[in-house]
This record gives sequence, C-alpha cells and structure tokens, in this order.
Amino acid sequence: MSDPAGIGRARWREQILLTGATGYVGGRLLRRFEDEGRPVRCMTRRPEALVGSVRSSTTIVAGDALQPSSLGAALEGVKVAYYLIHSMTGHGDFEDLDRRAARHFAAAARDAGVDQIIYLGGLGSGRELSPHLASRQEVGHVLRSSGVATVELRASIVIGSGSASYEAVRAVVENLPAVIAPRWAETAAQPIAVEDVVEYLVAASQLARPLSAVVEIGGRDRVTYAEIMREYARQRGLRRKVICTPIATPRLSRWFLSLATPVYGGVAATMVDSLRNETTVHSNDADTLFDTRPRGVREAIERALINEDHEYAQTSWSDATPADRGRWGGENFGQRRVVTRRVEIVGDASHAFEPIQRIGGVNGWYYGDRFWRLRGLLDTARGGVGLRRGRRDPVDLRAGDVIDFWRVERFEAERLLRLRAEMKIPGRLWLQFELDRRQQRATVSQTTIFHPAGWVGLLYWYALYPVHRRVFAGMLDGIGRSMRSSGPAPTHLR
Repeated sequence: MSDPAGIGRARWREQILLTGATGYVGGRLLRRFEDEGRPVRCMTRRPEALVGSVRSSTTIVAGDALQPSSLGAALEGVKVAYYLIHSMTGHGDFEDLDRRAARHFAAAARDAGVDQIIYLGGLGSGRELSPHLASRQEVGHVLRSSGVATVELRASIVIGSGSASYEAVRAVVENLPAVIAPRWAETAAQPIAVEDVVEYLVAASQLARPLSAVVEIGGRDRVTYAEIMREYARQRGLRRKVICTPIATPRLSRWFLSLATPVYGGVAATMVDSLRNETTVHSNDADTLFDTRPRGVREAIERALINEDHEYAQTSWSDATPADRGRWGGENFGQRRVVTRRVEIVGDASHAFEPIQRIGGVNGWYYGDRFWRLRGLLDTARGGVGLRRGRRDPVDLRAGDVIDFWRVERFEAERLLRLRAEMKIPGRLWLQFELDRRQQRATVSQTTIFHPAGWVGLLYWYALYPVHRRVFAGMLDGIGRSMRSSGPAPTHLR
C-alpha cells in the first residue's frame, strides 16, 4: 500500500467500543471483529437484543448517547470508538436528536481519553443539502470539534440486503411494472457494497496513529438511482421501465414510498430529498490511506442477492416462523413469503426421517398425485423439466440430486432436506423439511419459501395459495401417516 502520508498499519487495539451493533452496518462489523478474535465492547440501549448472540470476546454494556450519565462506564479504557448512531426514523426532529447525541458522545469520549472516533456519514456537497445529508455531516463536524481525532467516512447509498435505501429501491422495482420517478432519480451517485463499507471501517481502526479527517468512500461506478433500479431489475430477470418525470414530485414520491415499502418506508421517504444531491467521491484520500478496492454496482447487487440467498439457506425456519395459523399468504420476510406447518410424531421416532428422504420419484409426494402429474405436464408444455427426471435412487439422497422438478439444495441425514424448484414459475420456490427428534417424540416442520418475480409473481402466489396450501398440508399429513409404524397417529401443531 502506498503511504505518502505516513499513516501505515497499526497494532490492533486492545479495546474497541462499538455503538449501533444491533443496526445494519454495525451488526456486520461486529461479526467481522468476532471472526478475527478482536475484543469488542458493544454499547446499546437494549442489551437484551444482543445477549446470547455474541461471542466470548464481546462484552455488552447498557448506554444511550442521549443520556450522558450512561456513557462514562461504556467508554472507560476504550481507545477506538465507532459511532454508528443516528435517529432518522421518519418521525420527530431527528436533526436535533442526532446533534445532541453526538455532543454527549464526543464529550464523554474526550473525558475518557479515547484516541480515535470512527464515524460513518454521508456523501454530498453544496449549500442545499437535504436535511438527512446535512444532519449526517453536522454529526461528523460535532465529533471532530470535540478534540478527539475523528475519521468520518462519507458514503453514498449502501448496497446490501437490509439497507434502508437498497430495500426501498428493491421494493419499488419488485412491485411495479413501471417506475415513475422524479427527475432527481437521474442525479449521480456512487453506491458501495456493504462488504466494502465494513472493510473501510475495519481499516480505519488499524491506522498507525490517530487521524482526524473526512474520507470519501464509494463504489467503483458513478451511476444514477435510475440506473441502480435498472441493474437490479436486470439481475432479477424483471422487465422494468424507469420513467423520470416532473409529475413525480418529491412529496408524491415520499407518500408513495411509505406505501410501497412498509418496513423501510418511513426512513426511505425521509431520504427522498437526498436524491437531488450528487453523492459521488471527489477525493482519492481513501485510496491513499487504505488497501480496499471497492466493487462496482453490478458486483454489489450480485453479492447482495447471493448473501441473501445464503442467509435464507442457513435459516432454521422451524425456529424463525410460527406454525401456520391461518394467515393468508404466509409470513413476509423481506420480499419472500414463508409458510411453516408442523406435525408431531409420538412413539418410536428412530425412523421418522425416512419418509421425507424417500419423497418424489416412484414414491410420490404423499398427497395429490394427480395434481403433481398435471403440474408436471403443464411445466413440460412450457418448456420446463416436468416430472420426467424422477430420482437417481429411491432412497439415497445427496446435495445436487434431482427429484422430479426439484433439486436437492441441502441435505443433512436424519435432520434436514431443502429442495429448490426448477419448474417454470414467476419466481423462486423452496420446500424445506426439518426434523426435531427428542426421545420418543419428533416434530416435523415443513416450510415453503417463495420469492416472487415482481407483481406477476405476487399475483401467482396469492391466486394459487388456496391450492398450494391444501396440497402442501396434505403432503405433511401423508408423511405423518407413513410414520405411524413408529407409534400413535401424529398430533398436528398447525
């Protein structure tokens, strides 16, 4: 790494304070530090949200930047403090809250002898900054003015599953055949992958000596918000038009986003005004100080979709979702619709997983064989694989095997089977079985996960939901009946 400023790499600090560990970026930064074995102290207003989910190298302390008396103990002995706090919820005077919180934290950090504060702010320049961007930059100024060396990393839109700005873009593209956007959607931005943001945040803690500076960070590409939407649509296989028009006023856009993105809508609506501000990098200080070479927008969106799939694949839906109690259409997890059903087997459960392992092929699907044959014929007529592939072996299963028009994505003997549909449908569908066996009792959880491809996929899911509900419930009943040899009839927990 070039180092004309003489900054270089430093020894790893003995104690780091991390605020915002329950947030989007902070949570990922915490996992990175834990993976590297670095000791971290997490300050949060809700310690119970982290208890049980952190490693032994991490300690949890209660603290609130709006309550100065709570900060002294949290900052004691700390040399590097991450300030990842903001109050933008779409309600109330977030500028005043952010200003007061930053003042309290900066004063407490100075009194505690903190060497370095690291803060993640927002890109943008000029006199007419949006309230959101102006507040983020004011916080950086407050921190630097305290006398504690502060590295303020300024970023544009962060690309990653869970980022409010990314989720707002995604919800609009997923749910609308055409996006009517204000002309501000053509303003230049420099989106950055969340993984690259984390890399910069980690690198800032490894500087050889404390540094006070504003460092602009961004992805490799300068694009517009409209181009981000078009790239997301391309990777999701969606046909979308983005039409920029003065008819779509900021006020109308804020109202629409609050409806289109119910989870992130309040925050997203507050951020709409920021579209008028160009958020691009004008300094190469990041290249001088750090080794990080960020991704472009295509790779950032690609990584976001891959990481999301990985997170869903590792989820134990038997723990993450309630049993189906009649909620029409299932639970919403981001863009996905998830339905879990359960059945309990009482008696000898030593062979309880065998019916699940034999599913499909010549063994059938335990319910509605005529439906499955018809579905296979329709898929074949549309150019799909249909049911003609069958199974490699009627009993043995391995990851990568095909089962009719499904593929085994994950298989753990006696515990889990995850199938990915390869039929022609407007979206992606998974079917997962989990077995929880305890002594003379076993619980089988069956979960269907559907990721619709835009509004057509949503229409498909809800239109056919009554049929799918009956078929998948009947399948679980059939699996339960096949287990009767292990004991009495199964008890339903749906």
